[in-house]
Amino acid sequence: MPGVMLGQVTWVKEAMFVGEAGSGNSVVMEAGETNNGIRPMEMILLGVGGCSSVDVVSILQKARQDVLGCHVELKGHRPDAVPAPFEKIEMEFVVRGRNIKESQVARAVELSADKYCSASIMLGKAGIEIVHSYRIEEV
Repeated sequence: MPGVMLGQVTWVKEAMFVGEAGSGNSVVMEAGETNNGIRPMEMILLGVGGCSSVDVVSILQKARQDVLGCHVELKGHRPDAVPAPFEKIEMEFVVRGRNIKESQVARAVELSADKYCSASIMLGKAGIEIVHSYRIEEV
C-alpha cells in the first residue's frame, strides 16, 4: 500500500529486540546469541517470501485455479564477511491443488516478480539477484 509505513524497534535485553509495526503486530528479533527470536536478515528473507506468496495465491485464485496450498522455499545467499548483505535469493513456489494449469502458475510467479511484489522489486533494484521457480503438486 502506498504512503508512509510506521514501525518501532525496542531493545529488550542483551541482543533481543521487539519490532512493532504500525498495524499493531509485533515480532521478537534477536542477533543469534540466544536464538530466542528471528534474526533481522531472516525477517528480510521471510518478508520477500511473504510478499511474493500473497501475490501468487491471489493471482491463482483470480484465475480460478483450485489451489489447496502454497508455500515458498527460500535460500538467501550471503558472503562470509561483515557486512553480509544478500547477494542472491532463490524462491521456489510449491503450489498444491487440483488440475492446476502450469501456465497459470508461471504467469502468477512472473507477475509477482515483475509487477506486484514491492519487496522483491526493491531488492532487485538494489542489485540482489532473485531467482524464481515453481513446482506443482497435484492432489
